[in-house]
Amino acid sequence: MVSGVCVEPGEFRLLERDLPVAAPEGWVLVDLAAAGLCGTDYHIFEGKHPYLEYPRVIGHELSGYVAEDAEGWKKGQLVTINPYIACGKCRACLRGKPNCCMSIGVLGVHRDGGMCERIAVPASNLYDASRLSERDAALVEFLAIGAHAVRRSEAASGDRVLVTGAGPIGLGAALFARLAGAEVHIMDMSEERLGSARSLGFSHLHLADQPLLVGELEDGFDVVFDATGNPKAMEAGFLHVAHGGTYVLVSVVKGDLTFSDAEFHKREMKLVGSRNAQTPDFLHVMEALSSGAIDGSKLVSTVLSLDELPKRLPELAADRSGLIKALVALPAWRSGHA
Repeated sequence: MVSGVCVEPGEFRLLERDLPVAAPEGWVLVDLAAAGLCGTDYHIFEGKHPYLEYPRVIGHELSGYVAEDAEGWKKGQLVTINPYIACGKCRACLRGKPNCCMSIGVLGVHRDGGMCERIAVPASNLYDASRLSERDAALVEFLAIGAHAVRRSEAASGDRVLVTGAGPIGLGAALFARLAGAEVHIMDMSEERLGSARSLGFSHLHLADQPLLVGELEDGFDVVFDATGNPKAMEAGFLHVAHGGTYVLVSVVKGDLTFSDAEFHKREMKLVGSRNAQTPDFLHVMEALSSGAIDGSKLVSTVLSLDELPKRLPELAADRSGLIKALVALPAWRSGHA
């Protein structure tokens, strides 16, 4: 089968790999339909990912069809894939937190991913996506990260929420904070990215270089989500949190962050890390997409073929202007349209 492989930083090629014809016990073969491209994939191409060994088949935002009857799954059943393969034995797993497993193996990062024709996945990492399109089923994982962050934050109806960073992950957090009933504000350095937020129905939009804590916002925000991946922005976010509020770090960076302990304690602030997602988040996202509470068509900016990817991946990594989400149509893609 043809597979999309990041051979080394700056080099992405389509290479022949063996087509899996049998799955280990407890695993299921899936013929892949669509794969979303995300910041992780661009960082892998650029050589900026801290936990990766090359060469690597990328792709972890995946939808596909069960290839053969197995483990309670029927051939031809549309599924979305949870790409976080956990050990099931460590302290985190035993406490129901496989998303932060001590030995986690994320498809497309720690092990080869789904930018190919077929992949084997643990049966427990599949979710029935029969109520979704192939397109929407491939959007579930990235939206689940935002849904998980909102669940971790305990944001509630009436809360005033700030999301810094209007990329795909930030927009996902904003969408689910809004579904929770919060008043959602979004801040970014880019007018264009704020325009993407506006197209999703958000109206409280702020440029990062303009004063924020003025007027009715002077007291700050009950919940602040950082999705910038920028250390300076992450540090600045502490001062946006209202007294008694919560700061959720969704993005992750290398190195250390510093903040004023006095300000942190004065606010009795809660600092929360949010990593990946869990089954309740995947199910919440799938319900939101199937019910129309979230419109997947507004999130997909372009659909590419796998053949186009060696040319387009470097272009997208260099310039993602106007892009929310790019999807790659894989061999099992049946829709024929975005």
